[in-house]
Amino acid sequence: MDNQIFVDSEISTLQRLIIHSPDSGLGKVVPSKAQDWLFEDIIHLDTMRRKEYDYYVKLLLFFLDPEKIQNQDLSDAKREFFKPNSKGYFNSDKVIDFEKLLADVLNIEEVKVQLVAAVSAIEECSYLEMKRFLTFGNIELSKVLITGITDSGEMFFPPIPNLIFTRDIGIVVNDHILLNKPARRARSRESLLAKYIFFNHPLFATLTGKIIEIEEDEEHFLLPEDQGKRIDTLEGGDVMMVAPNHLLIGISERTTVEAARQVIDKLFAKNIVKKISLIKIPAKRDYMHIDTIFTQIKRNVWVLLGSLARTKETAENEKVWDELGQRVTHEDIIIKQFYKEGDKVLSRNFDNLEELLKYISEIDLKCTEPVNFIYSGNNVFPFGAREQWTDSCNLLVLKEGVAVGYDRNDKTSEAFREYGFKTIHAVELVNQLEQGKVKVEDINDTIILLPSSELSRARGGSHCMSMPLQRIAYKPKN
Repeated sequence: MDNQIFVDSEISTLQRLIIHSPDSGLGKVVPSKAQDWLFEDIIHLDTMRRKEYDYYVKLLLFFLDPEKIQNQDLSDAKREFFKPNSKGYFNSDKVIDFEKLLADVLNIEEVKVQLVAAVSAIEECSYLEMKRFLTFGNIELSKVLITGITDSGEMFFPPIPNLIFTRDIGIVVNDHILLNKPARRARSRESLLAKYIFFNHPLFATLTGKIIEIEEDEEHFLLPEDQGKRIDTLEGGDVMMVAPNHLLIGISERTTVEAARQVIDKLFAKNIVKKISLIKIPAKRDYMHIDTIFTQIKRNVWVLLGSLARTKETAENEKVWDELGQRVTHEDIIIKQFYKEGDKVLSRNFDNLEELLKYISEIDLKCTEPVNFIYSGNNVFPFGAREQWTDSCNLLVLKEGVAVGYDRNDKTSEAFREYGFKTIHAVELVNQLEQGKVKVEDINDTIILLPSSELSRARGGSHCMSMPLQRIAYKPKN
């Protein structure tokens, strides 16, 4: 396994990523705790796995590691091919499951003891329970640390159902990793497990000195105990590496300006990037992170929510109202860019989101083609807001112009087709790939539509369900 970790854009060909297949913990979310655990609804686990997420995994393997899936008989009722650490698991070093990384790290005895003690502490387990965990095999222990549940069905602590959204645990910034700090207690264990993986797994051995952590304010312990919120929080859905020297950070419901300031100071001090743009969006559950309101598809194509777009006319087409009946529009977005010139840090403002995205395409990515914006729901009321809620703007690019979206966002798919993109259902494409009727290299300007009735209940799309570790370095077209 090579140790290349590098991402300098959102659109270059994807070569390696971390995912996490839906685990048994998702099937244990109860209605009374769903919102505490940051889910909008309970899901049907078997449907999510077999009819939806399995196709996501198949697509990733066909594009990133085809040898692992070609000529495979996937009719096994137990789904061994898709289960991390099982005998029949595909075990790719390109499409890597978080659970597999965790089991590997637990093979290091010193790390295993430290990690079990740390998890037991934050979950307030008894000393005897902690000692019992240390007797588990590493594969079962990895499942327990993620789901809270043993193979025999005992439940020791809550699941962490949001781990399916691996984007939020960390972001690769060129050849560094920025570890995130979640805003809610429900995700604290994810963050802890991720730290032990990134600091101890052999895959990340070349990152010594290149892992950046968000630190709590040095006087945080003086805050009132009932304040309830951390000051310095950052989640990966609010961070995008959009160009070789340009990082975006959203200031949102989950990411604070204090954490963003830390990132600016740390990255500029190490000369990792030259520009960092802060995008302040309304702190509403509707939007959550910046990658729920826009993502990039090609160097000159972006998909975004029209109500937060540039012109009054564009925003008027897709009305969005909050609970008080007040309009949320493009004017509610504030954008400030910080950039280095020599030893000085300067700043500039952007009037609107489209202006910033056009700047990225034309200035940072050296794109000479006209920049196009595709709007959620085709910018028709009420479909823009409805489809943004089910992740119409949250797409993962597999290679430039080829991205994974959800099949339920019909109007957005219509908008893509109007701009010249093809759309194809993931089930149909996987069947064609399995039968050799189409080759990955021949697929261009295509939105692949993933089955999504259960996945969309969790409020995250394919962009959320991925942590890219490696993309081909971005090169401007000649």
